[in-house]
Amino acid sequence: MKNICCVLLLSIVQPVLAQTKLEKALTNLENNYEQEKVYLLTDKPQYAAGDKIWFKSFVFDGYSRSALSTTLFVELYNADKKIIDWKTILLTNGEGSGDFQLKDNLPEQVYFIRAYTPYMTNFNEDFQIVKTIPVYNPNSTESLMVSKSSDWSAKAFPEGGTFISGIPSKVAVRLSGNTSLPENWSGKVVDAQNPNVSITTFKSFDKNVASFKITPASGKKYQVIIQDNAGKSQTIDLPQVADSGIGLEVYSSKEGIKYTLKGVNLKQQLQNYKIVGTINNHLAYKANIKQLTNEATSLIPTKISNGANGILQLSIFDEQDNLVAQRLCFIKPGQLKLEKAEIVAQNIKTTPRSFNSIDLSPESYFKNYTVLVSEDDGTQKPEEENLLSGLWLTGDFTSKIDSPAQYFSKTANTEALDALLISEKWQRFDWNSVLSGAAPAIKTNSQPYLSYKIKPIKNGSLLINTSVNLILRLGKNEPSINQFITDQNGYAYLNNINYDEPLDVSLFVNSESDKGSSGTDNLFVTVEPLVNPTTFKGNFPGTKYTLVKSGATKTLSPSISRAINTQKNNKKIDNADVQIEEVKLVGKKQDPKEELDKQLSSGMFSAMNSTIFDFVNEDQHVAGSNNILDWLQGRAAGLTFQRNSSGVNVPYIRGQQAKLYLDETPTDPSMIANLPVSNIAMVKILKGAGLIGDAVAIYTMKGNMKSKNNEKDTQKNNSSIIKGYDKPSEFPIEMLDNDDPAKKIENDTRETLYWNPNLFDSDYVPPRIKFFNNDSAKQYKVLIISFDEDDNILYDQEIFK
Repeated sequence: MKNICCVLLLSIVQPVLAQTKLEKALTNLENNYEQEKVYLLTDKPQYAAGDKIWFKSFVFDGYSRSALSTTLFVELYNADKKIIDWKTILLTNGEGSGDFQLKDNLPEQVYFIRAYTPYMTNFNEDFQIVKTIPVYNPNSTESLMVSKSSDWSAKAFPEGGTFISGIPSKVAVRLSGNTSLPENWSGKVVDAQNPNVSITTFKSFDKNVASFKITPASGKKYQVIIQDNAGKSQTIDLPQVADSGIGLEVYSSKEGIKYTLKGVNLKQQLQNYKIVGTINNHLAYKANIKQLTNEATSLIPTKISNGANGILQLSIFDEQDNLVAQRLCFIKPGQLKLEKAEIVAQNIKTTPRSFNSIDLSPESYFKNYTVLVSEDDGTQKPEEENLLSGLWLTGDFTSKIDSPAQYFSKTANTEALDALLISEKWQRFDWNSVLSGAAPAIKTNSQPYLSYKIKPIKNGSLLINTSVNLILRLGKNEPSINQFITDQNGYAYLNNINYDEPLDVSLFVNSESDKGSSGTDNLFVTVEPLVNPTTFKGNFPGTKYTLVKSGATKTLSPSISRAINTQKNNKKIDNADVQIEEVKLVGKKQDPKEELDKQLSSGMFSAMNSTIFDFVNEDQHVAGSNNILDWLQGRAAGLTFQRNSSGVNVPYIRGQQAKLYLDETPTDPSMIANLPVSNIAMVKILKGAGLIGDAVAIYTMKGNMKSKNNEKDTQKNNSSIIKGYDKPSEFPIEMLDNDDPAKKIENDTRETLYWNPNLFDSDYVPPRIKFFNNDSAKQYKVLIISFDEDDNILYDQEIFK
């Protein structure tokens, strides 16, 4: 949302013209307080161990997709703040996607996903998104339960932050707590000297807030007594009643935001008081009260936000530019500026495993869609958070808000949202700091894509101000030669790297004194990333869950039982594919690879179901990989990898962590990761091999063995690997059922039927949502999100039957 600075000249209100301390502060604010926020959409609210978490990230600068950052770090933590996995996500127009594969043996507990851009690390860590992810495991010794306790506290917030004698004031009451808040609560206001007589009463709008109106009197002490539906009560004090000051009353409607100022016992009444409205740290409105008066009223039109929704912070300053009142309000509540998807055709069936399709209009202004289709069984509770609540509310506030999505639903209570905003404070900047001229220290500048620092060394010495040749090869593409001149510290730089395949960097130096050498002798090169993740220093938010010891029989929710069954179905298909690959290896006539296998492996490590990679007799083209574990990715059916906390790939076979052997001796991934590939003679993938089970066995060169790998493909000290961005997996949309008996699925229980974070509308292929039903779905929940070139929002969530 692009802001328009608006100045209104109604009656006694006129524009601020002088370059005051406040004016300088506004310039400081415009120039130094640009900030980002993240919303993370996941395909499900909860998972079973072994599931895959699909996610789509949206990065905003205010209320528009951010153009500041092209890199997003997404990290998965357990409850002990130990990092489980992380992804480096490429952002295009503020959007990026990825996935986490959960291990089968993850303990049942609450996990957390943290997402942030490098630029966001310049500001308060509390504004980085931390998403709660409950993960269930039927084999875990503990079980997640929703806490029944409701340990809450309450605070009262007069509108504008002032409580002035004789001026009617709207007061918001806000509940907060680390666990669940009570469903219903109510309260009354009393005079502390006469607590048995209610001045006024109120009922909660929702779990978070309530509000009431009161006209305080001088010398009185007021208290609020709150009681929840379980009988718990708490008494809190209202602020001391002031004999002078200003009262601020705000009302937001479709025409604009009307504000009224009332002064009491002010020396020059409201003369020279300033009204400043900011949206997303940018000036949107300013005015000055010119005349002597104790009351001023004006209407701020909705054009200050181009008619879009968002939060306006209204701040009042006295004649000395001191902040005396402030208030947050939502622009056009109840009239959300949202577009609906243009559906031109649909083919929806509810028969088991039927094919379904939804065609979107190719003539729409929206060209790139995020689509999620899930089974809707009619029992799901309203969603607790969504893109709208992340964009318009929780992305900018650090306090915990229960079910923020409710404030932007079709049945939203605009009074509840207004009371919530009375109880909140805009903390992305502090007026006192801005007025003093202070600005955030920007240590990490926003830069396009990834950058790396190359450090070439020859004969143990840095190559300073020296011309060097770097051969760059992306994946399996042809290499290119690039000449660089190192700086005074001996570094060369690779900037704007936006690849999702490994980039091999090899160093060559031409020298008159090196005649007869290979050009790589005594050369060493290291690569250091310049865009790095940061350590999480804060604490995870409290949740409504608690862990209890599991009983003899563990009860699983229907959704988790279905997820576990879906995993079994996927493994059945994967195992069938593995067996097909293994059959291809059986019956081959004896060849050098078999001779090598007999020479290196013992009987215990011999199995029919094995895949062998021969590095002695075959050219395996190992360049482009840091180590043998990286090289093995995608080369054997059923073999996958997950990175551990040290960044080393750990092998998994059929979803279970595989054993690792070096020359038939048990070892660990870090040992293998440091083993030079040139020393490896053979790698053997074993599946269900007798006492060994599922394993990866690595054998080193013996005697006079020599590698057949071309010299150019052998990893040497003069080369290094740049990983780049993590490439998202492809969501499977094919039907699980199959004529092959080995792949026959008895019960299809998929909950997520379709996930596409980048459904494009091209000139040749109109956007079509296509998916297969599971065995039980009778209706489908379809979520469609998109943004046009002006960042207008398409947000459409419908039920198809």
